[in-house]
Amino acid sequence: MPDFRLEADLGGIVCGIDEVGRGPWAGPVVAAAVIIDPDRLPDALRAAIDDSKKVPAARRAELARAIRQHALVGVGAASAREIDRDNVLRATFTAMTRALGRLPIRPDAVLVDGNRAPPLGCRVVTVVGGDGLCLSIAAASIVAKVLRDAMMAKLALRHPGYGWETNVGYGTTAHREGLSRFGVTCHHRRSFAPVTQMLSL
Repeated sequence: MPDFRLEADLGGIVCGIDEVGRGPWAGPVVAAAVIIDPDRLPDALRAAIDDSKKVPAARRAELARAIRQHALVGVGAASAREIDRDNVLRATFTAMTRALGRLPIRPDAVLVDGNRAPPLGCRVVTVVGGDGLCLSIAAASIVAKVLRDAMMAKLALRHPGYGWETNVGYGTTAHREGLSRFGVTCHHRRSFAPVTQMLSL
């Protein structure tokens, strides 16, 4: 269960950052940056925050709303076009930079899920499995996941037939069949092998 020890150990204002959407064939990569004041966080919310992959979708949406009410939150995204141009890792760093820049205050240090440190212009500490260890990273994972899922649901209305409302751009059978029937959209990542293969047919 995530806790606040890593933030407390660093001292000062500490932000947690996580991203979602590096693996899908379509849609943006989305990052969230969250600063939590443990003295202002309700105990029930603190106990409920966990790695977004462990939280049911309806509950994630509730938690994301509560996190936005009780913490400082910034979000950022990088488009499929940016992913194709820069590669998915650099685009992820772009999304993280944008999320950090949309916080109302600048943190003294940033905890980032994973083992690669983005160039954020401040102290960055990477935490492998951070969304399961660190409260602010877990909160960021929830906010980013809820936001990206909502974005993909909206895109599904404009581009029906790919199943984005349920697969959120990942490479499911329904998505593959949609590519075969309807072709590649502007939201597909053309540098990803399955999409590249469709373009070559």
